[in-house]
Amino acid sequence: MTLQISQRGKEYLKTAQTLLRATKTMTDQAIAAQLKALADDYERRAEKASLDDAAKALAQSAER
Repeated sequence: MTLQISQRGKEYLKTAQTLLRATKTMTDQAIAAQLKALADDYERRAEKASLDDAAKALAQSAER
């Protein structure tokens, strides 16, 4: 089964990608590691948001 990324998920992924780009220019490795951890969290949020949105859409279509 293929999961479609919801619009909300895409926004989380966009934020994660921005954070990852910022880590590439960091000279302070401690801050870069924190940004990487935050980007990983946003990627998890993107997946969860997409799953939640798909379940909501499925529930709404089942009501009809």
